[in-house]
Parts: sequence; structure tokens; C-alpha cells
Amino acid sequence: MLIDKIPFFSDLDLYPLHVEGIDAQLLVKNHLLVCEIEQKPYAIVDKKHLLEGMSFVTKLPMRTEIAFLDEESYERLYHRHLEEKTDDELDSTFSEDDKEEFLEDDISLSEFLKTSSDILTSEESAPIIKFVNSLFYQAIKKKASDIHIETHESRGVVRFRIDGVLIKHVDLDKHIISLIVNRIKVISNLDISEKRVPQDGRTIIKIAKKSLDIRVSILPTYNGERVVMRLLMDSSNIPTLEELGFDEELTAQFRKLLTHSYGMILVTGPTGSGKSTTLHSFLKTISTPDKNIITIEDPVEYKTNSINQIQVNTKTGLTFSLGLRSILRQDPDVVMVGEIRDNETAKIAIQSALTGHLLLSTLHTNNTTAAITRLIDMGIEEFLISSSLLGVLAQRLVRKLCVNCKEADGKHFKAKGCKKCNFTGYDGRVAVGELFLIDDDVKMMLKDGLKDFEIREAMQKKGLVLLSSKIEALLENGTTSMQEALRVGMHE
Repeated sequence: MLIDKIPFFSDLDLYPLHVEGIDAQLLVKNHLLVCEIEQKPYAIVDKKHLLEGMSFVTKLPMRTEIAFLDEESYERLYHRHLEEKTDDELDSTFSEDDKEEFLEDDISLSEFLKTSSDILTSEESAPIIKFVNSLFYQAIKKKASDIHIETHESRGVVRFRIDGVLIKHVDLDKHIISLIVNRIKVISNLDISEKRVPQDGRTIIKIAKKSLDIRVSILPTYNGERVVMRLLMDSSNIPTLEELGFDEELTAQFRKLLTHSYGMILVTGPTGSGKSTTLHSFLKTISTPDKNIITIEDPVEYKTNSINQIQVNTKTGLTFSLGLRSILRQDPDVVMVGEIRDNETAKIAIQSALTGHLLLSTLHTNNTTAAITRLIDMGIEEFLISSSLLGVLAQRLVRKLCVNCKEADGKHFKAKGCKKCNFTGYDGRVAVGELFLIDDDVKMMLKDGLKDFEIREAMQKKGLVLLSSKIEALLENGTTSMQEALRVGMHE
């Protein structure tokens, strides 16, 4: 075959194709990578080792076309083949009899994490240790908020949540996933022999001279255990009000709201919409040496030395409501409650806002005015809401289309994917918000018993810009796609 007749592909994000009877180690050793491009199998050869690769193609048990890739696409596929090779390394490193013994006795990773060693400079050689270390490193490098490790019927998968969306990192043999889960249990001080009940733990690692707090949740499923690790940040990651990314008018309104010495400010939105980050930015803005600021959270997502933080612990009976009662005996100026979930917490929060405390919290509602209905459903009377509530912010985080590869799609733009955006089609997120301020007109409407949708209509006439309108504006100006706009709630 003439070299100039071999097809060349570039800017692709490819995954290894499993070849029955030939392991990944043998493919890599012979400088041949196998993948699918446009649902068609290809044998990828490297021009530097063309002869070895072409010779091994004949040993494949299936017919494939030969192709070249650009350097970056080849490197990505090559490293994923190496990760497949890790399966074989792990299996050859430990026999069936001593795998459990290794997991229990070889606690070098656990020890070196506990002594704050830096995983980037670790000299540890065990493949399982290297692999778990690389997961943390890659997650930080790709700015992931969570690591998901899932066990399926025949294989397992590791995924990262990046910009609010899960993206596959690597496929692995089911048996190797089990080893990785056990290693994570060891570093989180969990019971590796217990596989039938959920377990929760935490661990702290040091990577690139930064401490990283990781919350670990393990859940038994039909095919095996599933792990979710939330990467928690320290105070240096808390953005300022301007860095949150809201428009200037909203940011100015936040500053004005935060000058109040008492009352309640609520942030609403679904999980992953940035509520906790916004609250911590608010606290950072008002934190001064003369203020006593106390929070109760589940979990403590940003560790900071300037405020006192309490972690909810249901096992010991430390709930939001009990913690809030205790906080109020500590002479606080500002209180932050991670979430108002029940009637008792809501009543104590309202009472504290009425008695000279500035209280910040979150609610799970779709829009701002729905927060009123939610509080009423929790047993709070309208006159108490109008007396204590200062304002409600509803927010979303909208993924921005990658400017390098976005494509026109009718009158809008759509995601494509390139190496700059890690083949997701999106690069970063922008915050959008709807701020509902409780003024005299709202208080009168509450007194007259108007429903939240009626208050919403009245406030629109006064200039309230709805969340859906702001998301639609991002779609119209090409910042995001229709798919993303609908995902975050343009039509809610």
C-alpha cells in the first residue's frame, strides 16, 4: 500500500476498540492502535514505526482499514490504549489469592496521603496506586467537580463532571474497577469488606502544592459498587461578586442587599447551579474582623479560616435545625444555612432573620417567586415572610459554546467539539440570575393573599427580568446552543 493513499484524520477524540483475542499490551508493543472512526474500524499506525504497525495488521482477527492521525489525536488514543494496558498490568501484578491481601496490607497510598505527600512527586510504583493518583490529577487538570466510577454488567467506566455535565474519561475491566473502589475505600477510611450497604467518607490529598478535600460516597448497585467523589475547594477558590459572572446590574443589587444587618436572603436553583458558590461569595464580601459569621453546611464545600463552619452529621443527630438552634446561642451577626429542607429549619431561620441576624440560605425551587409558595408549604405565614425576606435569587450556570469550533445552525449556533474544548463543544460557563426583591408592593400583595404566579406577573410589569429571558438572550447572541438553553430551563 502506498503511504500517500493512507487516509489521514485530525482533531478526533477516539477510544480504543476492543479486539477479541488480542490484549491492549500487544497492540501498543507493536505500535498499532485500533479504534472506530465514523462507526468504521481502523488500524492506526505511527509513521515513526510504520513497518512494525503494518506487519501486525495482518494478525488482527478482523478486516480494518489503515489510517494516520495528527499528533495530538494519536497521543490521546495511545494513552487510552495504555490505560487498557493497565488492566493487564494489574492482573499480572497481583494473583487472585493475594489481591485482597494487597488491598489490606499495602497501605502506602493511604499513608502517603495522610502525611500530606504530594501525589505529583510520588515515587510509588504499584499500578493501582498510580491509576488512582492519575484520576485525581486528571480531574483537577480538567477542572472536574466530581469523579464517577461506575460498574456495569461486563465493564466499568470512569466519568468526570465538567461544567455540570458528565464526560467519559476511560472504560476499564469490571475487575479493575473493583480494585480501584477498594483502594478508594482504604484512603477514605471505609470498610473494604462491606459491599452491601452505602458508605460515606472523606479524604484529603495534596496535589501541586494544594490541599484537596474529597467527599466520597459509595453505593452498592446490581452490578457492583458505584463511587462518586466530590472535589471540595478551599477559600482561595471562592470568587468575588464580580467573578461570579452575573451582569453588572445584578452584581450592584447584590452589594446593596448585603448591606442589610438583618433579614433573609435566599438563593434557589437545581443541584449544580452554583448556589453554594454564590452564598460563599456573599459571605466573602461581608466578612470583616468585627463580624461573627457561622455556617452549617452539608457538606462544607469551601473551607475558609475567616468564618466558623459546621458540618451536618445526621448519624450524631446534628441536623440543620439542631445546628441552627445552637448557632443562635453563639451570638452570630451572619448565619448561613446550607439548605432549608423542612418546617423546623424554616421556622428557626425566619425567627433568626426577624431578631437581628442576616441569614443566607438556599431552597430548591425553579424560580424566585416560587420560594414564597415553598415557605408557605413549610408552614410559614405570609406576614412572617414579608417581614423577614429581603430578596430571592434564582440562578443557573449555562455552558458557553467554544468560540473555536461552534457551528451555525439556522439562526442559532450548535456545539461541534475540538481539541481546545476537549471535544465537548463548550468552554466554560456563564452565570445567569433572576433577582426578586421584596418591596412594599410585594408585601401588600402577600397581605392580600396573592399567589406566587400573580406576584410574578405584577413584578414583571415593574421590570423583573425573568431567568428564561436571560437564557434566551444567550441563545440569540450565540453564547450558547439551543440544546444547552433547554437543559438549563429556558422554557421553565
